[in-house]
Amino acid sequence: MEHIAALLFIVGCSADLEDCRELPAPVPLFETAQACKVEHARAERRFDGLYPRVFMTCFEVDPALEYENAELVWDVEPDGRLVVEIVPTDIMVAEEAKNADRPPKR
Repeated sequence: MEHIAALLFIVGCSADLEDCRELPAPVPLFETAQACKVEHARAERRFDGLYPRVFMTCFEVDPALEYENAELVWDVEPDGRLVVEIVPTDIMVAEEAKNADRPPKR
């Protein structure tokens, strides 16, 4: 049987969705997606009225995967949909050498 954990991710926004910020989840990590969904309903009542618009989602993660070199990236779409994903950050970025336009010294 595959074990899937879930994160409860909550964002509070202005009415026009121009200013959004992460909000602390009462319980951020759950052993199962179902347990997260139960807390999701409770959290909706807890955050009601604190921001003009509040979005939350249970985001499933595989606890067997390594997330040390990853970042949680989120966005609220114009239609009000909260999109959350884990993006690897261990990508190497090539940097242009300083003075690359100069010939090497002899």
